[in-house]
Amino acid sequence: QVKLVESGGGLVQAGDSLRLSCAASGRSLVEYTVGWFRQGPGKDREFVTFIIGRTTITDYTDSVKGRFTISRDNAKNTVYLQMNNLKPEDTGVYRCATLMTLGIGSPNPDRYDSWGQGTQVFVSS
Repeated sequence: QVKLVESGGGLVQAGDSLRLSCAASGRSLVEYTVGWFRQGPGKDREFVTFIIGRTTITDYTDSVKGRFTISRDNAKNTVYLQMNNLKPEDTGVYRCATLMTLGIGSPNPDRYDSWGQGTQVFVSS
């Protein structure tokens, strides 16, 4: 069983940047697709991005394309989410998760089995 711990959230102003980390223990993330999801106040959980294991294949929700970048450091068993030009609508709890099926990515959170507790991002206008 993999344990995921997110960090890097905080309170920032619109236009600022943050880098979130998703550190894993108990299992290597190399083979697995890792996704980031967020849930804003009063909103449903929303797909943000994923990176497919053993590849550099990524996908992003339209609202973050060109602003967010997902990457992984296999040596540190960590996946990052670089968030630039943050907007108030990016506010929410950000959680990372792993997809058990190898070689694919999915924006559907129900496909992901292991989740971190989340890190809070608040973007003021």
